[in-house]
Amino acid sequence: MNDREFVLTLSCPDGRGIVAAVANLLSGHGCTITESQQFGDPYTGRFFLRTQFEAEEHDGAGPTGEDRLREAFARMAAGLPAPAGDADPTVEWRLWKRTRRPRMLVMVSKFGHCLNDLLYRGRSGLLEADIAAVVSNHPDLGFLADSYGVDFHHLPVAPETKEEQERRVLELVDTYDVDLVVLARYMQVLSEELCTKMSGRIINIHHSFLPSFKGARPYHQAHARGVKLVGATAHYVTADLDEGPIIEQEVARVDHTHSPEQLTALGRDLESVALARAVNWHAQRRVLLNGSKTVVFR
Repeated sequence: MNDREFVLTLSCPDGRGIVAAVANLLSGHGCTITESQQFGDPYTGRFFLRTQFEAEEHDGAGPTGEDRLREAFARMAAGLPAPAGDADPTVEWRLWKRTRRPRMLVMVSKFGHCLNDLLYRGRSGLLEADIAAVVSNHPDLGFLADSYGVDFHHLPVAPETKEEQERRVLELVDTYDVDLVVLARYMQVLSEELCTKMSGRIINIHHSFLPSFKGARPYHQAHARGVKLVGATAHYVTADLDEGPIIEQEVARVDHTHSPEQLTALGRDLESVALARAVNWHAQRRVLLNGSKTVVFR
């Protein structure tokens, strides 16, 4: 990966010639496309594109190559055809340098399996984002963050202190220049205000039994009902509890021989895998919002 590698994402009303327009623009600026994926949603009339490319080496005179590309993409986006009918007319495009690694703030309560997995992947070079700090409403997992040399912040929360606690979380987002907040089994409901401020930048993980088995000991509830599948869901957080756009889900088949404890252990493995995939896909700019759903270019 070098400083001339970029990722372009585009979401706009569907129409003819969009892929050709992007390809011709890049070719005209001496860029080489290394990966490109696109999807037209016939139900929403929206078009989605992710293109990875390498720009030509800048000669050091005049605007940078990145500046020229941004100006060109802005002109192209402004010239896209208007949508037909009542389709959403919004055009959204983003350009990132691939060397720009997102910075993460991981929030956790007392269950450490997802946090441990993310920390291990980060140290092993398997995570395409940097863990800037860990926040918890309990002190229990401070030792784990310390063992990886990651800053740990204990921010207890109660109904009467929730607003102040979330204000401190947002201060840490600013202090650490955080791009993404990851709820790695953080067992607190975020306020609508925080969800709005960090829209599209908070990922949560939970078991996939919802809404059937709510509350405490969901795997024991599932065992009592004889479930045949267990799973995990990673999604963007919205003010609608556990109903944000889904990024990734992982499942495993089980049977009558599995104990509640075995279901719980298997579920934690699935949660760790699904969350790590979601984080990496977000970090690689492979996830585009499509209303209440996502488009994931794997």
